Amino acid sequence: MEEEKVILVNKNDEPIGLMPKMEAHEKALLHRAFSVFVFNDKNELMLQQRALGKYHSPGLWTNTCCSHQREGESNIEAGKRRLMEEMGFVTELKETTSFIYKAPFDNGLTEHEFDHVMVGSYNQEPVINKEEVEAWKWMPLEAVKSDIASNPEYYTEWFKIIFEKFYRHINIEK
Repeated sequence: MEEEKVILVNKNDEPIGLMPKMEAHEKALLHRAFSVFVFNDKNELMLQQRALGKYHSPGLWTNTCCSHQREGESNIEAGKRRLMEEMGFVTELKETTSFIYKAPFDNGLTEHEFDHVMVGSYNQEPVINKEEVEAWKWMPLEAVKSDIASNPEYYTEWFKIIFEKFYRHINIEK
């Protein structure tokens, strides 16, 4: 099976090429990505704990799902695809903001992403893919914010950045 490719982009999110995902992470090249935040009617966020076998950030808590767009795929299409692959459901999504971040990991890889943030609503339990997700839970946003402040080592780098800089974009009104 061919390794999945990521879309390399410039600082304006304009595509400049494709590259195998691992190579892009080894070279710390800027590529397109997305982060999905799903809320229930109580305005609680669905968090996932990354599977223990993940090549970076295993076992850390993060947003509902995240990944990379495929060539020719819109941000919304990518978000819905990955929600189904990781969490076993699909819901309507809305783009809220985007940002660039760079986070090196202990294993020598670096995430350097132009990350598109999307939000959606869902009120049922997910059917998680155990190859991708270790566990999941609902948490009120204020509780997440407080726990990140107390226990930052339990959360992924991109999730902490989104919470610090873009909290207003994920705190959706119902």
